[in-house]
Amino acid sequence: MGVDFHEYVVTRRQPLLRLAYLLTGDAHLAEDVVQTALLRAFRQWRRVSRADQPDAYVRRMVVNAYVDGKRRRSSTEAPTAPVDLPAVATGPDHGDAHAERTVMWTALAGLPRVQRAVLVLRFYEDLDDARIAELLGSTPSTVRSNASRALATLRKEWTRV
Repeated sequence: MGVDFHEYVVTRRQPLLRLAYLLTGDAHLAEDVVQTALLRAFRQWRRVSRADQPDAYVRRMVVNAYVDGKRRRSSTEAPTAPVDLPAVATGPDHGDAHAERTVMWTALAGLPRVQRAVLVLRFYEDLDDARIAELLGSTPSTVRSNASRALATLRKEWTRV
């Protein structure tokens, strides 16, 4: 017997929201993405709860809901400052660190959805290329290519500052 859906949501909602927030850059869109994913998970909960890793299954649903969202509507997302992410700087002048975070956050928000998802899964979720490929339904070489393009774009944006 698998995990109870309500119990799963109570224990895993916040980590799913953090993942969705990093993908969307917007707290309201993150809520929508997680709600969409959890609705899909609820409809298939018998199968999901019996999977070897139900959380991986639902995280994939979150990523898919994010990537598919772009296909359904034109994006007018405006990046906001990260809410739950720790500050990078530890020195006395936090103004520069805030400006740097804002530049990076804006650049990340400007990436195509799949590239952004690859970076979030690699650097926030700490997943390897094979696992990311599995989540995105692609190949590890495609993941590496998307990561390379995304990092090149971020580097270019960073050097403009």
